[in-house]
Amino acid sequence: MFDLTGLEYGVIGFVVLMALLALRIPIGVAMLLVGLGGYVEIAGKVALLSYLKTEVYYRFSTFDLSVAPLFILMGQLASKAGLSQALFTAANRCLGHFRGGVAMASVGACAGFGAISGSSLATAAIMGQAALPELKRFKYSGSLATGCLAAGGTLGILIPPSLILIIYAVMVEANIATLFQAALLPGILAALGYLLVIAIMVRINPESGPAAPKATRKERWESILDIWGVLLIFLLVMGGIYTGIFTPTEGAGIGCVGTFLLAVTRGGMRWEGIKDVCLGTASTTGLIFLIILGAAVFSAFLGFTELPNDLAEFFSNSGLPPVTVIIMMVVVYILLGFIMDSLSMILLTVPIFWPIIAALDFGMPVEDVKLWFGIISLIVVEVGLITPPVGMNVFVISSMAKDVPMIETFKGVIPFFLSDTVRVAFIIWLPSLTLILPNFWASD
Repeated sequence: MFDLTGLEYGVIGFVVLMALLALRIPIGVAMLLVGLGGYVEIAGKVALLSYLKTEVYYRFSTFDLSVAPLFILMGQLASKAGLSQALFTAANRCLGHFRGGVAMASVGACAGFGAISGSSLATAAIMGQAALPELKRFKYSGSLATGCLAAGGTLGILIPPSLILIIYAVMVEANIATLFQAALLPGILAALGYLLVIAIMVRINPESGPAAPKATRKERWESILDIWGVLLIFLLVMGGIYTGIFTPTEGAGIGCVGTFLLAVTRGGMRWEGIKDVCLGTASTTGLIFLIILGAAVFSAFLGFTELPNDLAEFFSNSGLPPVTVIIMMVVVYILLGFIMDSLSMILLTVPIFWPIIAALDFGMPVEDVKLWFGIISLIVVEVGLITPPVGMNVFVISSMAKDVPMIETFKGVIPFFLSDTVRVAFIIWLPSLTLILPNFWASD
């Protein structure tokens, strides 16, 4: 209809997409509408119908994608099992007697819960319910109490299993198990970095995080033994995946069985709870799959425009150092984090960014580059959960801590944001931080 170049079609498509997002149209619907419209404009209605005839089935019958609903179900069951309180109690009895210890315990409990939930928002919400009363009881400052929980919630998706890594693996045809291996060390470093931030904050302002009474040795051991189920599930699922004993899908299935048993025996889950878990899993899966379909159609439209290939060629011939290109992408991710959630950012940008990354020479095999770039992307998009104005984790925690102004929560997450920035810089500078575990298991 219009006599435009592929590049012009691509730019117009992005402008329209951003306009729809500004109108509060859901990201999945917006990408689907722009993709359908652009596809028809360039290739015609018949070509679109022919594409949709096979694409929908192909997209959702992918075996690797079947692991996503299972990990979502595992997270739903974990929330019903009462594990959050047990994790926080154990961490608090071990760390609470230090200055800032209750906040440190909150971060540690977030890391533990994230190891079986795979969801940042769920981790923030559930751990907030468990930890906020204790943080208030010991008179922690509002900014530190809410900031550490909002930031700690991001560990839910940084520490495997991670839904975003599963989606990324499907998009770039990477091995899910290997990506989980690559994410483990950066996830641990994230938790340690947050603990260091808390230690520095309470040293600067001791009144912001007073120490709690020291628990007895018996109380500490009792609380540690109380979380044996969490430890067992994590070691069984992730250990089995890492060592190749079973696939990620099999591991997710085993994890679902384990968390179901915990939910029944510990959480007292009955038929009503089972119905809630199934409905929650179905609605979340449906939402994610809609976004995936929208991203697939939008990517097909971009393929016609040749925009990804043109950008890849431009950066290959630009003479810019590959690391500079990575840093530019990180900046774009941070800016997009102001208006988008993490999954949407990955689905929107990877079809464009990955061809550019694949065309550059980082001195590593392309499979290693997939792992390295995937972890960088994962960390950066999660930063968007604690940055204004979207900052979903901040909104979740603020809704529970109504006595703390949201501006105080945003102030509280700034030190954790700086910790994330330092960690991203180290991972860009030292790719071995992400590759050491995959290479170790590959050598066995």
